[in-house]
Amino acid sequence: MKNLMCKVFFSLFFLSIGLTASAVSEGGEREKTEEGFNSVDMIMHHIADAHEWHFWGEGENSFTLPLPVILYTNGNLDVFMSSEFDHGHAVVKKENRSYSIDSHGHIHEESGLSFIDFSITKNVASLFASIFVLILIFGSVGRSSKRNPGPPKGLSSFVEPLVVFVRDDIVKPNIGPHYDKYLSYLLTLFFFILINNLMGLMPGAANVTGNMAITLVLSFITLLVTNLSGNKNYWGHIFKPPGVPVLLMPIMIPIEFIGIFTKPIALMIRLFANISAGHIVILSLISLIFMAQSGLGTAGAFSVAPISVVFVLFMYLIECLVAFLQAYIFTLLTSLFIGLATAENH
Repeated sequence: MKNLMCKVFFSLFFLSIGLTASAVSEGGEREKTEEGFNSVDMIMHHIADAHEWHFWGEGENSFTLPLPVILYTNGNLDVFMSSEFDHGHAVVKKENRSYSIDSHGHIHEESGLSFIDFSITKNVASLFASIFVLILIFGSVGRSSKRNPGPPKGLSSFVEPLVVFVRDDIVKPNIGPHYDKYLSYLLTLFFFILINNLMGLMPGAANVTGNMAITLVLSFITLLVTNLSGNKNYWGHIFKPPGVPVLLMPIMIPIEFIGIFTKPIALMIRLFANISAGHIVILSLISLIFMAQSGLGTAGAFSVAPISVVFVLFMYLIECLVAFLQAYIFTLLTSLFIGLATAENH
């Protein structure tokens, strides 16, 4: 079993290197400037959201999954597939409305009409995919637990220890005896972040947890759960900090109040920055190969490639660790905030 997992892991890794290199290679034609290969444009293209799910290739030889574009303009709902934009070369016309897309993936209405974009982008599609994966995993584990009440086997032997770990080592110590009220939310939070972190490391995957809109929503839910659960002791510490001299109250109360919002903001930025940074570093290391090719030719690319691949392998292993670590930290701090909000005064 251990050997099989190692084979699967390294197979997926080298496949990801091959597909990423293929993506960079096709980007080489698009991202070249007069000075050579433009790694910044290539990296931002791969970590940003998009209206199509591009895997590899260029032009007619590319493998791209078109996604639905849903626009609400002046009371009209326009729905079409992103393939109608023809990679930015075509204008989509709907009655008196014309839509185009620029090189950064932003949609514009040609006559300047304002619209609301409800499109299923790459990140949204990946979000649905991760929810489907979570349902499959926990549906399978649930059925397995009912059929085999004994020691967990198969997928259950991997998932159940994680559930017990989150419950006994994260939630219970930080929230206390009333932890069961929040356990479902915290387990969902942990596995949602973990699955999306791991899926983001797969070839051609979307950068979901490296998108600030996603981390903003997760942090906002934590903000709501924490403050709606807060007891009078929690609010008393904010609006009447104990042990603080009266003269310092005008300073301490605003600081404590601002702290309500800075905590979830820190959660949001931490997850976004750590996941995005990992993707940027890996793509930067792969870009070295094509930068060497641009400046030194094929011989330069082959001389840099072995070193680059070794460092990418190292970073990829680190990113697998970071995927678990960031899910752990986000869940730990959320449970800590809830525990502080619900703690009784002793």
